[in-house]
Parts: sequence; C-alpha cells; structure tokens
Amino acid sequence: MNTHPIFEKKNVLVTGGAGFIGAHLCERLLKEAKVICVDDLSNSTIQNIDHLLQYPDFEFIKYDTNNAIDLSEFPELDKFGIRYQGIQEIYHLACPTSPKNFKDLKLHSLHANSRAMLSTLDLAVKYRAKYLFSSSSVVYGAPTEEETFFHEEDEGIVNHLSPRACYDEGKRFAETCVETYRQVHGIDTKIARVFTTYGPRMKLRDGLLIPDFILDALAGRDLVVYGDESLIQSLCYITDMVDGLVRLMHAGPEVSIVNLGVDETLKMVDVANKIIEMTGSTSHVKFEKPLEFLTKKGFPDLTRAKESLGWISLVRLEEGLRKTIDYTIANKEMLDSSHQQM
Repeated sequence: MNTHPIFEKKNVLVTGGAGFIGAHLCERLLKEAKVICVDDLSNSTIQNIDHLLQYPDFEFIKYDTNNAIDLSEFPELDKFGIRYQGIQEIYHLACPTSPKNFKDLKLHSLHANSRAMLSTLDLAVKYRAKYLFSSSSVVYGAPTEEETFFHEEDEGIVNHLSPRACYDEGKRFAETCVETYRQVHGIDTKIARVFTTYGPRMKLRDGLLIPDFILDALAGRDLVVYGDESLIQSLCYITDMVDGLVRLMHAGPEVSIVNLGVDETLKMVDVANKIIEMTGSTSHVKFEKPLEFLTKKGFPDLTRAKESLGWISLVRLEEGLRKTIDYTIANKEMLDSSHQQM
C-alpha cells in the first residue's frame, strides 16, 4: 500500500493517546494530520483529551491494544477514508507507568510489552506505515559509578527475574519485536528511549514526583522524596519530548534508535525545595523508602538526537515547573475529582 496520504492530510494512530505523553502528542499531531487516539483508559483518563474531541480530524477509540486491531470494525473511522488511504504513521505509547499501582498492573505491563507490540506492528505491516515505539531508559539498567550517561549503543544489564522485570525486561523484548519486524518485513521503525518527562496532565497521587510535589506544596503538606538526599534524576518538559518524538518519526529509515531526555542531573530534594519556593508554601521535605517502580536511572547521551534530529530541549526547569504549577492550580478541583473516580 502507498505510504503517502491520498487526501490532504495523513492518518496517524496513537496508542495510549489519552495518557500524559499521548495526549500532548495527539494535540501536536492535529496540526499536520488526522489523529486516531486508541486507549483502554486502564491507566489514563478521558479528561486528558476532552479538549480534542471537538475536532473533526480527531477520533477516540476505547480499545485494548493487547488484542488484534481491525480498524474496519470502527464505523466512526469511516470519515478518515482508511479503506482507501490507509494509515501512514503509528505511535505506540500504550503501557502502564504507575509507581504506586505497579504491582496491580504487572500483567498489563507484560501484555503491553508483548501482545500489544505484535498487534500494533502487524497493523504497521498491513498498511506499510512508519512505526515509532516509546521505549524507556530502563533498558540500559541501573547506572554505575563508572557509567551514568548512556549512549544508544550501550547494551545495559537488566535482571529479567526481578519484581519489576515485566516492565524493564519487557521494554527490551518490545524493542526486539520492533527490530525483528524491521528486519523481516522491511518497515521503517523507530525506537525512542524516553527519559523522565514531566508537565501538565500528569497523573495525580500515583507516585510521580513532580505532580505530587506540587499538590503537597499547595496544600501545605510535607513533600515526599522516595529515597534520600542523593536521589538524582533528569527532567524533560513535555513539549520538548513530543517535539523529539515527532522529529524521530519524520527522520529517514537510517535513524532508528534515539535517546530523548535532558542530560542535566538534578537532585530531587532541590526540585522539591524549588517548588516550595515557587508556590510560596510552608511545606518541608521528608524522605521515605523508594517505591518498587522508582529505581535509580542513568542519564541520556544526546549526541545522536542533536546530530540526527537537530533536537535539543528548550524549556528550562523553572519555566516548565511554572507551567505545571499554573496548570495544577487552574485544574486542581477537576483533577482531584477525576482522581477520586478512578
């Protein structure tokens, strides 16, 4: 099938499109494409895409991508002319990333990194669509004293029998699926190794540090760092991450695996205190034992992203935190309500 759209806009499918990154990606893609958002809402919320439902070039499909996907079964997609035009691009983002509910979602993570990989890759083969998989920095394993920055050629070491192997080793197997389909079927596939990302629409009370820091600071509660004062992390603002994903999708087939994130190391205690300062809060920082899903991560070597995609992160931490704080203040009541309903 011809990979070029017949009509004025290409058709793009985004799995996990109602999630944090997915919702922002769908919003960005509407500038250039007709967007099909697929999500089973098991670890996301419809509120993230409420503002997109009004657009004729956007359609939401509640569906579990662990099952085979037949787009002809959804009459609401007739307006996109898929029968004639097909699908030009697939972004596969669907996978739970909940630190607090990780134990309850282990099988879902396992399926997302196996069954959902095959169902979405089969769809890419059917339509000869370009395919981008949102992988994770966890494929590199834990950083060591000798190696804290990871390059795309680094193989990494992951315990495939650990309590969180369904995610860590799962992402590695998922990458194997992508590469195998590229070799066997000759489709243009991309792997984005995503490092920690933050911004508006992150899930609340889920163990994600930035939104929990902000809510606690606004309420005058202690801000909890799951670890000690040495806990460091990199933080990439959501619009920068989405720009990197889109640039990677647009790149030629010679660009297949790219790190996306920020190569600046930040102490989480310093970020927490910055949020206390920016919100004018009287809160303090306290430390608790790490959550199972929140393990130490390394930092990205961004040489390939800069040279192959012309991509760098543009949003500075204070600017990103300000936007996230302002969004949380403006939407706090709605966010609290939607969280209670989940």
